[in-house]
Amino acid sequence: MAKMKKIIHAGSLVIETLYPRKSRHDEPEVRQAKQKASSEAQKRMNRIYSYQKLELMLAVNFPHPKDALVATLTFAPDHLPLSWKQADECLKYFRKLFSSKRSEMGQELVMFWSPEDDFGEGRYHYHVVINNTGDDYALLRKCWIYGSAVEFDPLQPDKKQKRKKDIHFFEALARYMTKEPPKRLGARSWSYTRNAKKPEIESFVVSEDTEIEAPEGATVLQDDAHTTDYASYRVVKYLTPGWSVSTVRAKRRRRKRAA
Repeated sequence: MAKMKKIIHAGSLVIETLYPRKSRHDEPEVRQAKQKASSEAQKRMNRIYSYQKLELMLAVNFPHPKDALVATLTFAPDHLPLSWKQADECLKYFRKLFSSKRSEMGQELVMFWSPEDDFGEGRYHYHVVINNTGDDYALLRKCWIYGSAVEFDPLQPDKKQKRKKDIHFFEALARYMTKEPPKRLGARSWSYTRNAKKPEIESFVVSEDTEIEAPEGATVLQDDAHTTDYASYRVVKYLTPGWSVSTVRAKRRRRKRAA
């Protein structure tokens, strides 16, 4: 008898899953129960292909909120694109220009972005997350040549979770950036530069008596379990020990629109 264990490492964010491993020697009712528990566990893990995948990508590339700068890039009326194709060309040029300026300073650009048009109303804008060098505000405004409306926000705890001291920086941002459906069927609603790091995933067989627990000192974000007479699964999501609750909270900056 054995179980399967799957671990996703995304910087300080870790997701561990434990679910039953089917055996050809199982009785029919046991096999059925294991199949159901395994399927439920896999469904939970497969959700990473929606907002959770972005959450993991953000976590591995920006280990701490102070490492990221979140901005909204809005088109001025005289630069408003007529289609998403035009909007994407504008963002492509911005990204190329910003990356070039970073290279001149000996720094690379890691960037995530998601397009939005207020659910089809044609108000094109982009939400972007870039690696923070500490002096990006002026450069970002300079490179966004399509309008003066650039809004910056700090990456900070989900307001609803502050009292619980539950740190949902990455999840809150990922949910926000994926709140609109993809522009094309089968496409992803967000993108990233090629140099972005990806989470590490490992899966292996463990003994039947194996259990999973968040390490001592870790900040537990999720702990789901399901048990029947024949099988069980468990998913534990946590921030690794050493994570600091305190963070650098930059003041929200907003450039006034041109008259």
